[in-house]
Amino acid sequence: MSQTDYSIRPAGFDDAEAIFALIKQHPEELIPRPISEIVQNIDRFLVCAGPEGILGVVAWHILPEIGASRNPTVEIQSLAVRPSYRGKGMGRRLATAALDHVRLLHPSQVIVLTFHPGFFARLGFREVPKASLMHKIYMGCINCAKYDSPFTCPEVAMALEMGGATATK
Repeated sequence: MSQTDYSIRPAGFDDAEAIFALIKQHPEELIPRPISEIVQNIDRFLVCAGPEGILGVVAWHILPEIGASRNPTVEIQSLAVRPSYRGKGMGRRLATAALDHVRLLHPSQVIVLTFHPGFFARLGFREVPKASLMHKIYMGCINCAKYDSPFTCPEVAMALEMGGATATK
């Protein structure tokens, strides 16, 4: 399949069930997301669509801050490609498209927790200590049912510095 056989586009409500199913196909790598959460956040998903339907997905989540936004952080989540389509550049195209979209928000950094640090390193991410992402750990990891502690989870924390709003002025 060539890159002209599929396209990266914003997800729509009609894509929610396919997104849910695709995320569910990766139980060892991705945290499951209820379909209701996918629908509520559909504006934060991109899909890779082809003749066979949804082939890949990526989402982002804006992490909260207390008070005025000083160091806004965005997390890349739920990057998944159908197993039969892996290794064809689809994941890279999805991640790059998400980063292009997120870049318009002028965050200070984009983070990811991943089992594939080499993939994200090729996109410019660098490994960071999980303790430096306490807001993420407090908001998401603390409720994870897969591991006893966010600090014993084998996912690697990575960050991509974006410079924030000051970089564009």
